[in-house]
Amino acid sequence: MHAIRQYELGGPEVLRYEEVKDLEPGEGQVLIAVLACGVHFIDTSLRAGFTSALHKPLELPMTPGREVAGVIEAVGKGVDESWLGERVVAHLGMASGGYAEQAIAEVNSLHEIPSGLSYAIAVAAIGTGRTAAGILDQAPIHADDIVLITSAAGGLGVLLIQAVNEAGATSIALAGNADKVSIARGQGAAMAVDYRIDGWDEIVRRKLGGDLVTLVFDGVGGRAADEAFGLLAPGGRMMQYGWHSDEPTTYDDPRRTVSMMLGPQLMARPGGLRSLEEEALGKAADGSRVPLVGSQYALSDAAAAHLDLVERRTHGKVVLVPDARL
Repeated sequence: MHAIRQYELGGPEVLRYEEVKDLEPGEGQVLIAVLACGVHFIDTSLRAGFTSALHKPLELPMTPGREVAGVIEAVGKGVDESWLGERVVAHLGMASGGYAEQAIAEVNSLHEIPSGLSYAIAVAAIGTGRTAAGILDQAPIHADDIVLITSAAGGLGVLLIQAVNEAGATSIALAGNADKVSIARGQGAAMAVDYRIDGWDEIVRRKLGGDLVTLVFDGVGGRAADEAFGLLAPGGRMMQYGWHSDEPTTYDDPRRTVSMMLGPQLMARPGGLRSLEEEALGKAADGSRVPLVGSQYALSDAAAAHLDLVERRTHGKVVLVPDARL
């Protein structure tokens, strides 16, 4: 089989497409013939050497990737053979192994893919959809909220727009260029603005006509987050889930709550994360919160996918598909 292998830390060029030995499932495990694997922004940071309390240094060589969708080809000892041939999606946890034509998963991590749901949508739901469900679990949206979403054309941003609409609230989408503004608007945003335009916050302020934002979902940080915070009403909520800008924020006002949504806060959730995965798949299946797979690459082009993601040339969820399947 083929897989992406990483032997050293560095830029996207360290991701190598190679032929490797076929995998075999162990006890309590299954072998998945991968038909879609998810790519995250954190993958690009880990590749370059980022570490944290949750993200330990990579043990090289390794194959990146933490979520896959496909068909079960083999089962290990103790696994019911009825799983063979099933369409499944699985989050591999903090383990690696997703960027490949085959992946090993624990049987208790599997979800059957709902009828009618594509592999790409399923893998986006199990990863980015799970994260969106976790964010919304911590920051429920009310019908009278005015919600501002940064990076609104990204995988998480699209799902948050849909969640705002589902709640009957008002969504304000910030995106990084005209095409992405159009994507956010197409997802149902009541207002969509290019945050790279000087004075975008004044444009929003005028359009709101005296109203103030009550909830901000921010995955960008830096200047855009500071300006978004300036639109937030006293008593409003600022919910952070990333710093894609790599710029610091300067806001500080005790009248407005600032919370970090991911990391230990999400991992420590009572009951674990599986219920969030089930929710995300259910929402995708019933059409109420459907991931946008906007950027799909061949597995062999994983390096290009990483580069485009970092350079913000992607939109929606980034997914890799084995070359033979394209």
